[in-house]
Amino acid sequence: MRTVSLGAGAGYAGDRIEPAIELAERGTIDYLVFECLAERTIALAQQAKLRDPEGGYDPLLEARMRAVLAPCRRRGIRIVTNMGAANPVAAAQRTRALARELGLTGLRIAAVTGDDLLDAVRAGDFTLEESGAPVTSLGNRIVSANAYLGAAPIVAALAEGADVVITGRVGDPALFLAPLIHAFGWPMDDWERLGRGTLAGHLLECAGQITGGYFADPGCKDVPGLARLGFPIGIVAEDGTVEITKVAGSGGHVSLATCKEQMLYEVHDPARYLQPDVVGDFSEVEMEQVGPDRVRATGATGSAATGLLKVSVGYVDSYIGEGQISYAGPGALARGRLALEVVRERLALTAVATSELRCDLIGVDALHGEALSRGPEPYEVRLRVAGRTETLAEAVRIGNEVETLYTNGPAGGGGAWKSAREVVAVQSVLVPAALARPRVQFVEA
Repeated sequence: MRTVSLGAGAGYAGDRIEPAIELAERGTIDYLVFECLAERTIALAQQAKLRDPEGGYDPLLEARMRAVLAPCRRRGIRIVTNMGAANPVAAAQRTRALARELGLTGLRIAAVTGDDLLDAVRAGDFTLEESGAPVTSLGNRIVSANAYLGAAPIVAALAEGADVVITGRVGDPALFLAPLIHAFGWPMDDWERLGRGTLAGHLLECAGQITGGYFADPGCKDVPGLARLGFPIGIVAEDGTVEITKVAGSGGHVSLATCKEQMLYEVHDPARYLQPDVVGDFSEVEMEQVGPDRVRATGATGSAATGLLKVSVGYVDSYIGEGQISYAGPGALARGRLALEVVRERLALTAVATSELRCDLIGVDALHGEALSRGPEPYEVRLRVAGRTETLAEAVRIGNEVETLYTNGPAGGGGAWKSAREVVAVQSVLVPAALARPRVQFVEA
C-alpha cells in the first residue's frame, strides 16, 4: 500500500528550529509541516500588520525558511505552513526573496487567503459562543476575525505544483490532511478517510508533544534526551492508517502513552471532533507499539462536516499591570505575606481601579491556591501581584506599587520587575462555510 510521510516541523510559533532542520536533512519525509498559530496569535499578527502592511506573518518565518528551504528543495520535500498568519501574501513574497538569496530557482510558492472575515463578522448578526453576547457588543474593540479554513485550498495549491504553501488561519489538522488528499486523491466526501487523515494531523500538529514533550514526569514518565527532542513523522497509508515515529537517534520517545495523551489533547468529544472538512470520530481508535519509537493508530472514522466554520474573534479586552519581587532566607514566607498585605492596602488607599486582582507567592500558592499549600516552609518566595484594569495608565500603577517595596516594605526584597500591557482576548462565532472564499495566489522564485 502506498504511503505518504509527513514531518511536523513546529507545534507553535516560538518552537525550536533544530528539530525541523533534522527532519529536512535526515527525515524520510515527503512533506514538512509547520503549525504555528495559536488562538490569539493571529489577532496579534493583525495588529502587527496594521503597524506595517508588509508585516503580520510569523516572526520566525525567515529563520525557519532560511534553515530548511535548501535541504527541502534538494530532497524533494514540500513545505506546508500557516506561518502566513495575518499576511500570507507578504510571507510568500519574503520566502521568494529568501529562495533567491539561497540560489534556489523555479520554486513555486503559494499563498492561501480568504480566512479574514472581519468585515463580514462586523456586518452580520452573529453571537459570541462563549458569552452569548452579540458581536456588536465588542464595538470598535475588535481587532480580527479569522475563520478556520479547511484543506481544500491547500490541496488546490499542491495540485498546481506548489513547493511551498503558506496559509493564514486553517484547521490545524488540515495542514496535514491536505497533502494526503492530494497524494491519494481522496474525495472530499470520503468521510472515513478524511476522519483518519484528521487523526493523523491531530497527532502530529503539536510536534514534540507526541515525542515526549509536555509529557515527561521524572520517576513516573521518564523521557530521554529532551534537550535534543526529535519532532514526529507520520507515515500514512492510502487507507488512512498512520504510524508515528521520529528520526533515529533524536531525543525523546514515541510510545503508546505519548500517542494516547496527544490524541486526547484539546478534544472535548472524541466521537465528534469538529473540523472544517469532517467531523472526526476517534472513539474506536486502537493503538499498537509496532517497534521502537513507532506506534500505529487505526480505527478512526468520520462523518459529514457541519457546514459551519469557527471564527476566532480577537478584541482588546483590558490591560494588565503586574509586579514581582523576591524574598529569601529565614522568615522569607512571612516577609512575602507581609509584602502582599502592604500592596493590597496601598492599592486600596490610592484607589487603583481593578476589575480582577491576584496576589500570589510563587512556589507557595500561585497555582493551586492557599487551601492546597502544604509542606515545609520554603527558603525563598517570589511575590507576584497582577491586576486587570480599563486603562494602561491604571495598569502601570500596580507594578509601581510593588516596586516601592524595595524601600517601603519588608527587609531583603530583591529582583523587582514590573510590566503593563494590553490584553487581546479571543471569543468565537460560527458562520456558514460559504461566507469564506479561499483564494490561492502564486509567486515564483
